[in-house]
Amino acid sequence: MADTRYLDWPFFEPRHRALARELEAWAAQQLPHAHGEDVDAECRALVAALGEAGWLRHAVGGRAWGGAADAIDTRAICLLRETLARHNALADFAFAMQGLGSGAISLAGTEAQKARWLPAVAAGQAIAAFALSEPEAGSDVAALSCAARAEGDAYVLDGEKTWISNGGIADFYVVFARSGEAPGARGISAFIVEAGTPGLHIAERIDVMAPHPLARLRFEACRVPAAQRLGAPGEGFKLAMRTLDVFRTSVAAAALGFARRALDEALQRATTRRMFGGVLADLQLTQSKLAQMATTIDSAALLTYRAAWQRDQGSPVTREAAMAKMVATEGAQQVIDAALQLWGGLGVKSGMPVERLYREIRALRIYEGATEVQQLIIARELLRDVKPASAS
Repeated sequence: MADTRYLDWPFFEPRHRALARELEAWAAQQLPHAHGEDVDAECRALVAALGEAGWLRHAVGGRAWGGAADAIDTRAICLLRETLARHNALADFAFAMQGLGSGAISLAGTEAQKARWLPAVAAGQAIAAFALSEPEAGSDVAALSCAARAEGDAYVLDGEKTWISNGGIADFYVVFARSGEAPGARGISAFIVEAGTPGLHIAERIDVMAPHPLARLRFEACRVPAAQRLGAPGEGFKLAMRTLDVFRTSVAAAALGFARRALDEALQRATTRRMFGGVLADLQLTQSKLAQMATTIDSAALLTYRAAWQRDQGSPVTREAAMAKMVATEGAQQVIDAALQLWGGLGVKSGMPVERLYREIRALRIYEGATEVQQLIIARELLRDVKPASAS
């Protein structure tokens, strides 16, 4: 088990510490470190297991709809993702997508929409997906072109979405499309589109270096009842950003989980690998590397749980969440690379824990805002607070 002394930090309340201990005990018994070849089937099974054990309740906002609290607890989400990622990357993915995929419903759904979907998400009986990115609209979300045309008591969707996690296995998709109320970001609306709706096609399943369900979606005259629009017309962009704000800090937490597992693997290797009449850990170069890895992890953890705590206090966290995601994901990449180096040739052997971690961390530096986007966000927030000097 990884070092958990960080749970003593003042960011946490007793309930958070109890949650972390309970999940650790469950994960140690229930989650294998590796996954099998049928990733779709395994992901479905993980969603069901996480729901049955009660962990998915924390991904849903509102006790009335099956949630663990009236609002999503960011610190709880982060602790859950960190622990799951340390044990099994696909379990972390399954948990995170239940939250992200249903987050817009928690935030802006009608009572009927919440009653229809959220209890099933919390119980692991319905798989959620968040459909925002497009072939020409990734980081620049306001440039999306998938269209939603009002027609009677429905909207007709046409266009494509890509890089959609849970694509192909989801029971419903929260889809963001251009409804045309105004130019740019002000003309986007959100819709709940059920799997199997005529006109919704899984155009392509996408294989990536760390396998998980992923697809390109195509909408062709896909008719969606107006009652399945989320929030007001033209408010979809704001809703997408609010949803991402809830879960962005948790990406940093998942990176922490990967980094802590890598440090555990490095310590195990360094203290058992015989070399030059001693063990690898006797070498000062090794000790220097381990010290840097541990410091990088703690630095990222402080930023991550500061952002989570601040959001739970109701304070804006745009800058803090961006800092946490940038430092945690970039730092985890460095820690994992160092761990693989300490494992030597075995580190690149397919199926070894550090080899899997090396593949699994890479996407976190891109999704939900690439590192370069986080840098822009941080700089924008800094510059916003600067008052221009008076002209002399």
